[in-house]
Amino acid sequence: MTDAQRPRPRLHFTPRSGWINDPLALTWHNGQYHLFFQFVPDRITWAPDCRWGHATSPDLVTWTEHPPALEPGDGDGGIWSGSMAIDDDGRPTIFYTSVQVPDFGVGSIRTATPVDDDWLVWAKGEVVVEAPPLDPVAFRDPFVVRDGDRWRMLVGTALVGGEAAASSFVSGDLSAWSYEGLAASRNTRETEPVWTGSLWECPQIFTIDGRDVMVTSVWQDDELYYVVYAIGEFRDGRFEPEHWGRLTYGESYYAPSFFRDEAGQPCLIFWMRGVLDEVAGRASALSVPHVLRLDGDTLVSAPHPSVMASLAVHADGTDEHRPTLHTLDSDEEWTTTNDAGTLRVRRTATSVVCTWMDTTTVVPASAGVVTILVDEETVEVFTGAAVFGIGATSRFGTGPQRELEDSRPAQLAVE
Repeated sequence: MTDAQRPRPRLHFTPRSGWINDPLALTWHNGQYHLFFQFVPDRITWAPDCRWGHATSPDLVTWTEHPPALEPGDGDGGIWSGSMAIDDDGRPTIFYTSVQVPDFGVGSIRTATPVDDDWLVWAKGEVVVEAPPLDPVAFRDPFVVRDGDRWRMLVGTALVGGEAAASSFVSGDLSAWSYEGLAASRNTRETEPVWTGSLWECPQIFTIDGRDVMVTSVWQDDELYYVVYAIGEFRDGRFEPEHWGRLTYGESYYAPSFFRDEAGQPCLIFWMRGVLDEVAGRASALSVPHVLRLDGDTLVSAPHPSVMASLAVHADGTDEHRPTLHTLDSDEEWTTTNDAGTLRVRRTATSVVCTWMDTTTVVPASAGVVTILVDEETVEVFTGAAVFGIGATSRFGTGPQRELEDSRPAQLAVE
């Protein structure tokens, strides 16, 4: 099969063409999920003049791509990551990072609101937040969350001296914002139990089962690393971490975006690096949606039920390009190969050993079943204690697959 004929991943969103990175503001509205994403058209590498791409889906599986929702111009050299807030009357407001090129390290936070009820056309608003008086090295990626009768905004911030932080702002109406100080911070010299870099990109705080969780991406010296989380307490604009953990392994996952699905379940969707089709002119993909839960002090991520249901539909094996699901118990190994190399996933009692491109990564695992999702050039491994992902430039074979009784989604989930 030539590159020109290579099918796209079916469950992992890819653009028709162009470069994508961070997923943004995934929201259920009028019977559709609206997904936004960082997008650079007409090229397969990143550029600072990003815009917000837009796609919709009824089920988190089948996506329809629309024209970009927000474009550079009107005072924006680039439109970078952010989030959405919905007020009590159902009115949405996008909060995004407005940057100037080429000095794009420190951005401003600007708003946009929809012109139509289908959210296809958006009108830019005012700049509502500027960087605080801390002489920041970087300032970007607002995340807005409701806190009682007020709104809180977190913005990823890097300070001189290697301090990664989330700046905190408060508002009563989503328009006028006041700086409250740092919601949390951690120096790059701190390495235990996990290193968190000198800049937190896309810091987000949400609640699961009455406990507050912060998720953030780890950045340092223009290198993108992995995703970490902290479990603690968020009160009066300040987050006090009690436990730190690492969520992602491998070189693909980055910049997750938190959302709640139609049923209110807490979820994440990630940018997946390493997916490239030069002939089609597209680069990068998004992960499948993950649903979250806590197991003690461990944040557990598993494929969303809609993904599992879709996989069950394709379980008859009649289509060689169908996405497939594989499971491992203790002391089992799974192998698959594509043009770029061989991926080996070996299950032990307490970990999963993933070997790809001469790199071996040991991923912590729970006592439950390990799940491997293969979808053309993307692979996601769910261990019950973390996730491992890769993107490769050609499709993977389906590999040996265990028969799963009735192919019922409940039996496929990580336990």
